[in-house]
Amino acid sequence: MNMITNEAVSLDRDGAVLIATVDNPPVNALSHAVRAGLVSALDQFEADAEAKALVILCAGRTFIAGADIREFGQPLKEPRLGALIDRLDRCEKPVVAAMHGTALGGGLEIALACSYRLASQDARMGLPEVKLGLLPGSGGIVRLPRLIGVPDALTMIAEGGQIGAAAARDKGLVDEVVSGDLRSGAVAFTQGIAEKGEVRRTSDLPVPAFDEGLLATRRAELAKRYRGLKAPQIAVDLIEMMTITPFAEAVEKEYATCRELIASPQSKALRHLFAAERAALKIDGVPADTQPRKVSKVAVIGPGVMGRGIAMCFMDAALPVVLLGRSEESLGKAEAAIRKLYGGSIKRGSMTEAQLEERMKLLETVTDYERLADVDLVVEAVTENLSVKKDVFARLSGVLKPDAIIATNTSFLDIEALASSAAQPQNVAGMHFFNPANMMKLLENVRASRTDANVLATITALGKKIGKVPVMVGRSEGFVANRMLSKRSREAQFLLEDGATPQQVDKVLSGFGFPIGPFALADLAGMDVMAAARQARIAGMTPREQACNIVDKLAAAGRLGQKTGAGYYLYGEDRKPQHDPAVGELLAAHRTERGFGSREITDEEILERCLLAMVNEAAKLLDEGAAARASDIDVIWTSGFGWPTHMGGPMFWADQMGIARVKEALDKYSRIVGEEYFKPAALIERLASEGRGFHN
Repeated sequence: MNMITNEAVSLDRDGAVLIATVDNPPVNALSHAVRAGLVSALDQFEADAEAKALVILCAGRTFIAGADIREFGQPLKEPRLGALIDRLDRCEKPVVAAMHGTALGGGLEIALACSYRLASQDARMGLPEVKLGLLPGSGGIVRLPRLIGVPDALTMIAEGGQIGAAAARDKGLVDEVVSGDLRSGAVAFTQGIAEKGEVRRTSDLPVPAFDEGLLATRRAELAKRYRGLKAPQIAVDLIEMMTITPFAEAVEKEYATCRELIASPQSKALRHLFAAERAALKIDGVPADTQPRKVSKVAVIGPGVMGRGIAMCFMDAALPVVLLGRSEESLGKAEAAIRKLYGGSIKRGSMTEAQLEERMKLLETVTDYERLADVDLVVEAVTENLSVKKDVFARLSGVLKPDAIIATNTSFLDIEALASSAAQPQNVAGMHFFNPANMMKLLENVRASRTDANVLATITALGKKIGKVPVMVGRSEGFVANRMLSKRSREAQFLLEDGATPQQVDKVLSGFGFPIGPFALADLAGMDVMAAARQARIAGMTPREQACNIVDKLAAAGRLGQKTGAGYYLYGEDRKPQHDPAVGELLAAHRTERGFGSREITDEEILERCLLAMVNEAAKLLDEGAAARASDIDVIWTSGFGWPTHMGGPMFWADQMGIARVKEALDKYSRIVGEEYFKPAALIERLASEGRGFHN
C-alpha cells in the first residue's frame, strides 16, 4: 500500500494502527492540501483490512490550529471541511485524534468527529471563530454540547476561549491526557482499542439536560459584554436550535449560518483586523531575519502614574525593573501605588499574595543614574518637557552600556530632537504607552531617522512579550494616535460652539460603538489635565482653535470633572454623568462672546465631522510616511482608543463608506466649518479620482 497521501499529510503503520501525520507549518492550518490528504488517508485506512484503527496527529508545535484564513472569500475546493468531518463520523473503524499545542476551530471539529480524543498535558482546545465574527460551521456547535453540556459549550462557542487538557478531560471532551511522548502514548492507547473495534459517534449522543433559563440569561450577559457584536448572539440561537433539531438537519443549519457570517460586514472587519495586527509586525526597512537584542533587565525613569504602569508591564512579564526617581519619597509612593494596583488583582481573584510578592521582588528603586549601568533598555517617562527629557537622555548616555536602548514615552515631542541629545542616537526609539499603561493594549513604537533596525525589531518583540499590540510609527507631532485624536477633540469642541450639547455628542459617538464619549472622557481625565495639555500645544493651534477655550473656562470655574463632582456633567456618589443647566449657560455665553449663533446639529453631522476629521488626518499621516499602512492605523485605533472592532478601524470604515463619498462629505464640511479644517487630504483626492480605497 502506498503510505503517502500528499505533501501535507503522510501515513505510516505501527502494527494494526495507521498514523496520519499532518505537516503544514507553521500551525497546520486546514488548507485544501490538509483536507485532501486526510480524506486520502481515510480512503487507504478503510480499504486496508489489516488496519484496525487510525490515529490523526500533527508534526510541529501544534495540532490543527484552525482554518486557513487565506481561503476565506475564495471559492471552496472539495473536499470541504464538512465533507471530511462527515467521513470521520461515518467511518466503520475507530479514529483517534491526538492533540498537542492548540486544537482550534476546524481542528477541534475534526477531533469532535473522531471516536476518541487524546491530548498532551500542554494541549489547549477552543472554538475561537466568534472572534472573527464567525461561528463553527462543520458540526462544532452541534457536537460539543453533546460531550460537555450546553453551559460549558456555550461559553466556549460564544466567547471563543480555550480550555486546557486537564479541564477538557474533566468535562468529557478528552478521553485521556498523555504524559510523555504523544505519538507513543497515542499508539499504545489505540492498540488497546484496535481489536475491540469500538466506534463511538458524538452524533449519536443526546444533548444533556440544562436549565431552561440559561439561554436567556447568557444572551443578556453576552449583549452587555460584546456590545454591537452579532456572532455571540447568533451562537445562542444556534445552541437553542440544536437542542430541538435532529442532528443532520442541525449540522446543515450550522453550516448555512457560517456561510452567511463569512459574507457579513462584521466578519470582514474582524478578519481585516486579524490580518492587520500581523502585518503591523512587519517593519519597513527591517529584514525578517533581523535578530532582536537581548533584554534581560529594564529601567524606567520617572515614578509618576505612567512610569509606575510601565514598570508593571515589564514586571508582569517577569522582567527585573529598576525604577529611578528624584527622591526616596516619590519612589516610596510609587512602590505603594504599584502594591495597591496589584492588591486589586488579589481582590478580583486573578493574583495571589505570593504572586504579588514575587512581582515586587522584581522591582528595584534608585535615585542614582549610576545604578543603571547594567540595564539593556531604559524607558524614559518624565514630564512632557523637551529640555527635561534631553537632560535625562544626556545623563543616561554617560552611564549606559554601548548597546543599551533608550526609549522615550513622549506623546508629542520631536523624537529627532531627543535622539540628537543621546551619545548613541542609533539606540534611541519611542515606546509610547497609553494610560493606564499596565492595562491598555496599544504600544505605539516610534522610529527615529537613525534608529538601528535591530532596535526596531527589539521593541516590537518586547511589545509582544509584555502583552501589547505593537505598531511602528514615524516622526510626527502626536505620532498617529494622538494626532488623530486631537482632530476628533477639535471637532467635538467646534460642535459645542455650533450648537450641539455634550450629551448629544457623547450619545452619538458611544452609539457608534466607542466605550465612552469625548466629554465624559474629559471629565474622567480631569479638566485641569485637559487644560494643561491644551496650553502646552496652543502655539501650534489655528486662531479658531485658540479661541475655542471652553476647557479653560470649565477649569477656571473649578469644574474639573469627576474629581470635583462637576465638569461637562454633574456627578453624584454613583459617578454617573447628569445634565447640568450651568454648562448650557456657559456654552451660550461662549457662543455670544465668539459671535456664533446656535443651530440645530444633526446626529449625522456629529458623527461625520468627528470621524472624517480623523480619517482626513490619517490620510495626511500616510502621505507623510508617519504611518506605514492604512491597516496600522486601524490597529492603533481599535487597540488604543476603543474604535469598535466590528467596524474594522477608521480606514476600513472609510473604505466601506467609499472614498468618493468621503471626499464629498469633506467638501461639504469645508463649506460649513472652514476649508482649512476639512479640505480633503491629497491622498483622498487621488484615491477618489482613481476609484480606489485606503486598503487597495
